Amino acid sequence: MAHTFSLSDRRCNREILIAATLVGSWLGMQAVHELGHVLGAWWTGGQVLRVVLHPLSISLTDLSHNPAPAVVVWAGPLVGILLPLWTWALAALVRIPGAFVLRFFAGFCLVANGLYIGLGSFARVGDYGEMLRHGSQPWQLWLFGLLTVPVGFWLWHGQGTHFGLGPSAVPVSRGVAYSSLAVCVALVILGLSVGR
Repeated sequence: MAHTFSLSDRRCNREILIAATLVGSWLGMQAVHELGHVLGAWWTGGQVLRVVLHPLSISLTDLSHNPAPAVVVWAGPLVGILLPLWTWALAALVRIPGAFVLRFFAGFCLVANGLYIGLGSFARVGDYGEMLRHGSQPWQLWLFGLLTVPVGFWLWHGQGTHFGLGPSAVPVSRGVAYSSLAVCVALVILGLSVGR
């Protein structure tokens, strides 16, 4: 006899998917952003001292040698938006179930990096402080935010139905919900093991 999912099963799948997507997007965004700094350092002959991805802290990448700081600092947000966009586009192209989760993640990365760089220019700390110290102009940081944040919101638009929200909500796939949870747990483990 085929198993039929009860309303409580559907709600459980929805809640797992939403929680895993939100937490996973935060952790994944930090990991991809720091990967950009690492790739920028390697590409320019820099030496990475450590990367911190602990789930309860703000991520960072420390270098012991950085011959091209402007490239390294911009590589973080650029890889941090382009890699998620490319991953979502590829998943959508081959019609992977749950590609909407990657679409949400790409939007999250665009919004988070855009706000971090665009609004961060006023505080002059973190990446934006490095950008300003190494030749970037404030208007460039504001433009980055003005270009990325609206695209991120556009990617989010109308996606609630896939997450089981709204009047036209579709049932949340158990496989997608638990796959998202597995990725989230993997990101927590990665964060706990990197840069301790």
